[in-house]
Amino acid sequence: MMTFEDLRVFATVAAERSFSRAARKLRRTQPAVSQAIRRLEEASGERLIDRSSRNGTLTAAGELLLGYATRLMRLADEAAGALADLRQVKKGRVLIGCNEGGVHTVLPLVAEFQREHPGILVDVRRVHARQMSQEVLLRNVDFGVLTFTPRDRELASIVLGTDELVLLVPPDHPLAGRKQITMEEMGRQTVIAHNDPSPAREEVLRLYEQRHAELNITMSLPSLDGIKRAVEMGLGVALLPRRCAQGEIARAQLIEVRVPELRSPRQVRFIYRKQGGLSHAAQAFLDLVQTKG
Repeated sequence: MMTFEDLRVFATVAAERSFSRAARKLRRTQPAVSQAIRRLEEASGERLIDRSSRNGTLTAAGELLLGYATRLMRLADEAAGALADLRQVKKGRVLIGCNEGGVHTVLPLVAEFQREHPGILVDVRRVHARQMSQEVLLRNVDFGVLTFTPRDRELASIVLGTDELVLLVPPDHPLAGRKQITMEEMGRQTVIAHNDPSPAREEVLRLYEQRHAELNITMSLPSLDGIKRAVEMGLGVALLPRRCAQGEIARAQLIEVRVPELRSPRQVRFIYRKQGGLSHAAQAFLDLVQTKG
């Protein structure tokens, strides 16, 4: 059987055109080099080097094998380099699961990480909050972003910040001058909702049902950006996590109005497996998050 080490010896003999020079380069004895060539010849059933020539001329079989040996050496060097890049966090991938709202919290971390590690792919995947813990435990993603503490003992979490629900209205809306309103006042507005079920949506609906209060939802959209755009266009108002609209609020494109009964303050948490098993890239991302938490 041909071994990688014997092929490396053969490629060195072919390059040096001498058993003795190859032995010196490889820091081996000349008999050890000769034995390696002999093993290859026995494995192939062919003469690889013309022993009658003084400069170690390769036979036709030797020339053929040298092409394969050279490619294998190159692949080995590439593999070693790729593994070194992984260790040095120059290459790799980080998988993060979060819902649409969680993206707004994790993006600043991704930006900082990529400044330090520009060769790493950060893949943020949409995962529903109820499935997040399972996805992390099954290693389908490295990390998750949640607004509640996971119950699984195998998971740990880091608080990234706090958030709450606020009512977003366009600048020319009658409520734009109010600091806060009641949930009954909000319910009488034309409300735009997210059509993707979530714990926050269910909690709001439950509170209105308990109060037997009106909630005038006239439009539902599949994305937070779509909802914000609809509010800007004056199509209605929307109750959304504040972190999702920080830019629009800062630019006065949208005005925030508090609804105390519906604030639903929560901590945004970054979850990960206690028992590691992370790639070098994922560990570097976790190290960054831990410095921020």
